[in-house]
Amino acid sequence: MSRSQRLLSLLQVLRRHRMPVSGATLAAETGVSLRTLYRDIATLQAEGADIEGEAGVGYVLRPGYMLPPLMFSREEIEALMLGFRFVEKRTDPAIASAARNALAKIDSVLPDDLRRDMADVPLLVGPGTPLVQDRVDLEILRLALRNEKPLAITYRDQRGDLSSRTVWPCALTFFDGVRVLVAWCTLRENFRHFRTDRIESAAAGETRYPRRRAALLKAWRQQQAIPDSAET
Repeated sequence: MSRSQRLLSLLQVLRRHRMPVSGATLAAETGVSLRTLYRDIATLQAEGADIEGEAGVGYVLRPGYMLPPLMFSREEIEALMLGFRFVEKRTDPAIASAARNALAKIDSVLPDDLRRDMADVPLLVGPGTPLVQDRVDLEILRLALRNEKPLAITYRDQRGDLSSRTVWPCALTFFDGVRVLVAWCTLRENFRHFRTDRIESAAAGETRYPRRRAALLKAWRQQQAIPDSAET
């Protein structure tokens, strides 16, 4: 049994026990020595597993911890790698860096054979239209989306005209070369699409906007049968 499989097995055993269970019992159930068991417990705790207890007392896994996805099919690995490579080439530096960090975390817990498969995926993302440079930090837009906060923006349209407005962001879309913020515009009282490279400034409000983002996104999708009213 590989180390990653052993750790997964230990998590599954802990999940079966609602009360603290001794290290000796855990070692017997997972087929390892007590010394290895203590080392594996420490490894899982360092990886974020909420395991409470100590040697001589017993251990318990607190509810809410999700088992790591240690096993993937070949097709799943190919899909993951293609997605990571697309994100790295088509998004902003912060998201690309987050994707690399996530890939490193997955790679660190994969069995050796799956790690080799991941490194050997022959699916690549070809060159596309160079990304247009944004004037604002996209982290501001992502945080507003995540926290359902209104954005006060200044926007320059395709004619060069500058306007100020308050919008309720509901999605950030990534196209080849450009990114577009989908939002409810309080000035137009309708959904609008704002190219992020034409947003001159953006500042998030302190309170939530009155509609939930999921409801806004649902309404926007339903409206797609109507001709677009993009602010391009």
